[in-house]
Amino acid sequence: MKHDTILLDHILDAINQIEEYTNGIDREEFLETRMVQDAVVRQLEIIGEATKNLSSNATESYPQIPWKEIAGMRDKLIHVYFGVDLDEVWNTAKRDIPDLKSVLKMILES
Repeated sequence: MKHDTILLDHILDAINQIEEYTNGIDREEFLETRMVQDAVVRQLEIIGEATKNLSSNATESYPQIPWKEIAGMRDKLIHVYFGVDLDEVWNTAKRDIPDLKSVLKMILES
């Protein structure tokens, strides 16, 4: 579980980075600012990669988290970088990431 805890900490750190990068900007500014786009996409890749390396014990212990979808987002971003749907990236950052953060904090505090 120690390895999993390290990975979950990495995921939480990436989430915090995404929140920092997107704090105080709206969708339009995000879509106009390549540096922020790249930074958020990179953190989503890190989240996906860390997710792929979690043990099956960790992922099975928390079935409420869509682990496969999180890892799949990483694959989509890595393999089709030039075709990234920035609206989907924005929606993920603003809709899904806060929910994931709440669950991860609960897991890490238990």
